[in-house]
Amino acid sequence: MNEPLRCRAPAIPTVQVDDENVRVTRWDFPPGSETGWHRHGMAYVVVPVNDASMLIELPEGKTMRAEIRTGVGYARLAGIEHNVVNDGDTPFSFVETEIKHLIG
Repeated sequence: MNEPLRCRAPAIPTVQVDDENVRVTRWDFPPGSETGWHRHGMAYVVVPVNDASMLIELPEGKTMRAEIRTGVGYARLAGIEHNVVNDGDTPFSFVETEIKHLIG
């Protein structure tokens, strides 16, 4: 996938764990930052570090808002394609765990 021209500062990913089973990344979003367009190749779980309202850019020019709450996780399947944007005035963060391999 070709990423469109990026107009915003990038969000800051910090990989905390990357082994044969999972990749855990903390994402920090200063105001005005974005992940950039991406497609999730693995199922994943997100746990917010703080409350936030995110702008989610979707394929075909669609957008939606997502409200996240501190410590309240959510899961998504592989294949999701989007760009996550902090279009607010305050920073926010979440921890994303990508599932590479089911344990057991």
